[in-house]
Amino acid sequence: MKLFIDDAHIEDIKRIYEYYPVDGVTTNPSILYKTGKNPLETLKEIRAFIGPDAELFAQAVAEDAEGMVKDARFITELVGKNTVVKIPSTPEGFKAIMALKKEGIRTCGTVVYTPMQAYLAAKAGASYVAPYVNRIDNMGYDGVKVVAEIQEILKNNNMDCEVLAASFKNSQQVMEIARMGCGSATASPSVIDAFVRNAAIDGAVNDFVSDFEKLTGRRTMTDLK
Repeated sequence: MKLFIDDAHIEDIKRIYEYYPVDGVTTNPSILYKTGKNPLETLKEIRAFIGPDAELFAQAVAEDAEGMVKDARFITELVGKNTVVKIPSTPEGFKAIMALKKEGIRTCGTVVYTPMQAYLAAKAGASYVAPYVNRIDNMGYDGVKVVAEIQEILKNNNMDCEVLAASFKNSQQVMEIARMGCGSATASPSVIDAFVRNAAIDGAVNDFVSDFEKLTGRRTMTDLK
């Protein structure tokens, strides 16, 4: 499963890249808003850091298909061909995805709440579909189950499209997605940190260091030279 950072704060992105094996960055207008910076400069800064080969997701903001296509062209010209343009999974969005597919611009059908939204986005030519796991939970449904249903639809219909599970509130949700073999997930830095935030882990590491120090009077192997 590919793992993306769902954030646009460059310092948080740099920190996660330093410590964890991640595959790229996803953004949307709300995430860009939280930085308080010019969105175009933020996207260029992220691209400069992650390099030309990592995938960067940025969203078209226009509400009609023609405008979405124009936004997508502009975004890919701005931050490179290995940028995936997020397009809402709506009728106007499906129209835009079909047009962009013909132009060779990769898209992600976003704002996915139902399996049939994902099916239509994939059939229109999206490279990814992004179901909102926690938001689906908050509507009274099972977000993880919806992701499983979407994945089954894509697989059984031989669709060249990957699930990009999004909107997580905790690491448990991500674990369930990973267990089912989901193609990709995107999570905030705090959720990624929570993958290994565990008092038992910290305690075990501290015990090893303490025992080694008691035995040798040193704290590392190299201190024994």
